[in-house]
Amino acid sequence: MKEEKYLVTSALPYANGPIHLGHIAGAYLPADIYVRYQRLMKRDVLYICGTDEHGVPITITAEMEGITPKEIVDKYYQLHKESFKRFGISFDNFSRTSYQLHYETSQDFFLTLYKKDYLTEKTTRQFYCVYDKRFLSDRYVEGICPNCKTAGARGDQCESCGKWLEQTMLIEPECKLCGNTPEIRKTKHWFLKLGEFQERLENWINSKKGWKENVVNFCNGWFKEGLQDRAVTRDLDWGVPVPLENAKGKVLYVWFDAPIGYISSTKEWAQKIGKPDLWKKYWMDKNTKLIHFIGKDNIVFHAIFFPAMLMAYTEYILPENVPANEFLNLEGNKLSTSKNYAVWLDDYLEKFPPDPLRYCLASISPETKDTDFSWKDFQARNNFVLADIVGNFINRTLTFAEKYFDNRIPHPENLSESDKAMLETSQKSFKVIGEFIENFQIRNGVKELINVARTGNKYFNDEAPWKNIRDNVGRCKTTIYVCIQVVGSLALLMYPFMPFTSEKIRKILNIDAELNNLKWGDNIRDKLSPGHILGKPEILFKKIEDSEIEPEIEKLRSISMQLKSKKEEVNYVDISEFKKIDIRVATVTNCERIKGAKNLLKFEVDDGEGKRQIVAGVAQYYEPDELIGKRIIIVTNLKPVKLMGETSNGMLLAATYGDKLTLLTTDREIDTGSKIS
Repeated sequence: MKEEKYLVTSALPYANGPIHLGHIAGAYLPADIYVRYQRLMKRDVLYICGTDEHGVPITITAEMEGITPKEIVDKYYQLHKESFKRFGISFDNFSRTSYQLHYETSQDFFLTLYKKDYLTEKTTRQFYCVYDKRFLSDRYVEGICPNCKTAGARGDQCESCGKWLEQTMLIEPECKLCGNTPEIRKTKHWFLKLGEFQERLENWINSKKGWKENVVNFCNGWFKEGLQDRAVTRDLDWGVPVPLENAKGKVLYVWFDAPIGYISSTKEWAQKIGKPDLWKKYWMDKNTKLIHFIGKDNIVFHAIFFPAMLMAYTEYILPENVPANEFLNLEGNKLSTSKNYAVWLDDYLEKFPPDPLRYCLASISPETKDTDFSWKDFQARNNFVLADIVGNFINRTLTFAEKYFDNRIPHPENLSESDKAMLETSQKSFKVIGEFIENFQIRNGVKELINVARTGNKYFNDEAPWKNIRDNVGRCKTTIYVCIQVVGSLALLMYPFMPFTSEKIRKILNIDAELNNLKWGDNIRDKLSPGHILGKPEILFKKIEDSEIEPEIEKLRSISMQLKSKKEEVNYVDISEFKKIDIRVATVTNCERIKGAKNLLKFEVDDGEGKRQIVAGVAQYYEPDELIGKRIIIVTNLKPVKLMGETSNGMLLAATYGDKLTLLTTDREIDTGSKIS
């Protein structure tokens, strides 16, 4: 019988912005916990991902920032890769869909399906922007959803109801770039004959056991409506070119080429380790369990669209499971990357360690319904669970051994029923937690982990070793011996959920820091025998103070208030009021940072009538040297204010988009001091 293999993927993140907590809770942390567990089970498991670097979100971001798509994806690929690494997401390979290997793999898929007559060419109606002189693909169009009537629906999918849309279905459509109403014109595209696979897809999904109810129900909803042909090409300059002579100016639809990124990333992994054909062992072997970890907005692509492509190609395996999570909300509101209402992973990691967040997100994992992250809840889980329960048990055990037993594991006497019960509890938890992880029940798994530490604390208190060290040393030795065994079990049990803390504990215990000779479910007593020398204890979880999280709460509150105020009725300004504002073109003659101020720059500008000083909070977006000589737009007749002891006599004008800020300037030569009216 061939060995069972696991090929695990997480949804490819768009390389057009940072990773936020919603991404982590949906597709990456659950997958990493699952993979780390399988590795400790010593199973053959491969974890694959990469950045999705094509499609409209990339080109829109590039146009908003005035740079090329290549510059955008290069920037965010590096940011994603580093953020995931710092957070402990343990990919075996993290690739890019802009690599040539991916282009070749995607084009091979297209041509294979084309030759098998699963693709058909159609002339279709598509929005065209007369102002921008281009066809508008997918997210270049927004409007009102025809299904749920929510505004802001995209030209490919409504985020509110999850319905996959054709852009011409939108009510009151607008061009995303200029805001004008586009007109409908004819264009040519290639379509996957998705309807031909409906019966096979239904039979396949109905044959599966252990799939989440939300995934099955979502797919059945699509089947009930009947699967229709779906376009797999787009009118764009950025993407994988369609490999046909009569397809000039066409690229593959991002949701055709993106899931193929799992295959090309696996190919890249095989090449990196010097075994270029090894990828086939995972993608073309029926003994492989392919598991896609995604958010619920990606169900259609991973449970219907991509499986149909795999069926059409025929050589590839189909997914064993698609454990899609629901959404993570933030402080009671919906996460929004475009509105900057999010907690960004790279920003979090600058202020706090990874494991408390890994634990918190695992505890509130949106497995069957949307859940909510709040900073106060995060603080409470860190302080009252990790520090007061887990950390307290481990620290009191190890410091006791250091103080009274020369930092060695003491020799136990005969084990009592309570001793045996404690050891049995920690040992049985491997099976319990393992089954929860196998069934994608991360919340229950981490809850059981905490229960082991909670039981350990109760056992410690009940046995009262601080009394027995005076009255019954033998009993005290046995108690501490048992507690150290439980600490060892916790080090292994913790590894999938909190790997950094697990490693710290193993180092303190002086046992296999690299996990080479440890396996999930091992009886740790084989490693922690009496007389074994321990390392120096340390505090594992630092308590988080109110002063550390209040700025984070206030930041989100401020953004929320701004968003609410934007929805209120517009306060129109009379032209006579507007003319009171003196807005001019100014030239930056000098710029420098203000000592002690993280985000403030001090400008000296020439406004055409002389020099003035302006202080502005733009240091996180610009280096002082790059601003000298620039012509910018300023307001000259604001009342002067003092910031960090420096007088600011005016205000710079800037535009914000998401978490980006750009100073307003001129598009051609104009004299310094020119008034804007």
